[in-house]
Amino acid sequence: MWSQRRVVDYGLAKRATVQSLRSGRATRRDVCDAHPYLLRAARYHGEPTQRRCPICEHQNVTHVTYVYGDQLGRAAGRVKATSDLVQMAREYPEFRVYVVEVCQGCAWNHLTVSFVLGTDGPPGDSETDRRIVER
Repeated sequence: MWSQRRVVDYGLAKRATVQSLRSGRATRRDVCDAHPYLLRAARYHGEPTQRRCPICEHQNVTHVTYVYGDQLGRAAGRVKATSDLVQMAREYPEFRVYVVEVCQGCAWNHLTVSFVLGTDGPPGDSETDRRIVER
């Protein structure tokens, strides 16, 4: 995405959690603890993937994308489709996106990635906005 910055990939933490389960230092109950609201968000608003759950290996995980930011107002803390992020990145100066992978079968959940989107300044005042208008 054109304005994506300050990306944090949580892949190492995910691998450590899965390894902890496989080595016996954690139980399945410890790692398969998705909140009922997260499971519901995955069912009704999530985006399916082609990646198998690393725990149960029976179902594909679903991505649930949350947005947070002071300028978002009532939209802060809501689940958004990936396709909505492009328009939001043009409308708001800055907001953070969190992508959580969820297995609806075993309740595995893990933060996958977070990043910042937005025009990086007041609307209509940034170089990014000028480039968008020129296109």
